[in-house]
Amino acid sequence: MTTPAPTLALTRRHLLLAAGAATGSALPPAWAQTAAPAWTDIEKAARGQTVYFNAWAGSEQINAYIQWAAGELLATHGVKLEHVKVSDAADVVKRVRAEKAAGRKAGEGTVDLIWINGENFAAMKRDGLLGAPFTQTLPNFAYVDTTGKPTTLNDFSVPTDGLESPWGMAQLTFFADSQRLPQPPQSTAELLALARKQPGRISYPRPPAFHGTTFIKQVLLEHTRDAAALARPFTPEAFAGVTAPLWAYLDALHPHLWRGGKQFPANAGAIRQMVSDGELLIALTFNPNDAANEIVAKRLPATTTSWQFAKGTVGNTHFVAIPYNAQARAGAMVVANFLLSPKAQARKADIAHWGDPTVLDLARLPAAERAAFAAAPLPGQVKQTAPALPEPHASWVEPLEKEWTRRYS
Repeated sequence: MTTPAPTLALTRRHLLLAAGAATGSALPPAWAQTAAPAWTDIEKAARGQTVYFNAWAGSEQINAYIQWAAGELLATHGVKLEHVKVSDAADVVKRVRAEKAAGRKAGEGTVDLIWINGENFAAMKRDGLLGAPFTQTLPNFAYVDTTGKPTTLNDFSVPTDGLESPWGMAQLTFFADSQRLPQPPQSTAELLALARKQPGRISYPRPPAFHGTTFIKQVLLEHTRDAAALARPFTPEAFAGVTAPLWAYLDALHPHLWRGGKQFPANAGAIRQMVSDGELLIALTFNPNDAANEIVAKRLPATTTSWQFAKGTVGNTHFVAIPYNAQARAGAMVVANFLLSPKAQARKADIAHWGDPTVLDLARLPAAERAAFAAAPLPGQVKQTAPALPEPHASWVEPLEKEWTRRYS
């Protein structure tokens, strides 16, 4: 396994600088001020442990990647990684909560590591279902781009406080056949203009489908006059004022959508197929490499291009976290550190294996490890990345979806 620094002191220095920069303070946050155990001691404790990694299993590519990581960890650290395949991380959160209610203490749980973000992380942090902060101890955390990718420290406006380790990036991205759409819209205002010009050729998934909810969050972030309110927990008093521009925009857009905005595709997969069939012009995804993957698989033409709005699109980070009662905490930390390594991140970013964007700052990597990442965009990949707009606080999601359903279902 590759680690960036020969001493723990260097790792902590990088981390504290990054954390301080992210918070705008010269001092590190409180969670990073406690003395971290020596990494070599953690590696020794981890050897021989089995780590039960509860992770979504809906993709053959992702499952194969986790199996590759398992082989690497066993060979280099003597850690056995078991992929506990789940369909919804929320079910794992419920299990850990039930174990706490049953009185299970540290070292008595069934989950060692969980793939998580957003509402599920917020719930585990709020309910005390996570162990002590651990990211400051991971040597490879020194390479995380906490400045250029601030969502690596802030999960849906909830500070991570070292309780979860970033694994990959996601950002709202659009794609289309450049022969049908040579000048893609660069904002939701331009999207509305396009819909008026070509009625019936644009749509978005019906919320609460994930990509549909993401689209309305994008509109909200672009048009609200009180963006700061979205970084705070939802309140009924703030909702009407903050969201009024969103509903005004959608009221203007819907008459020009596919089927007059009276019906909506079920999910992003349906939209993608309709674009492939020529029925719609634009598809949307949360993986900037999605179209490139589809081109390689010959499900989209090589003339497909991807883009993000010029001033930014909704983005977030997905993480791994360790529950309070993990049986193999040391092993879980070794796994989290390996998943952050340049070797593991480069393989994950490769569209031949997964195509999930890295959380690392490539400029910090030694040249040989930086070379493992693709130097130029492949066909279908985003050529000019845009800023990632932080997600609204997780508590806004349900009220937004309920109001959309009340208005448009």
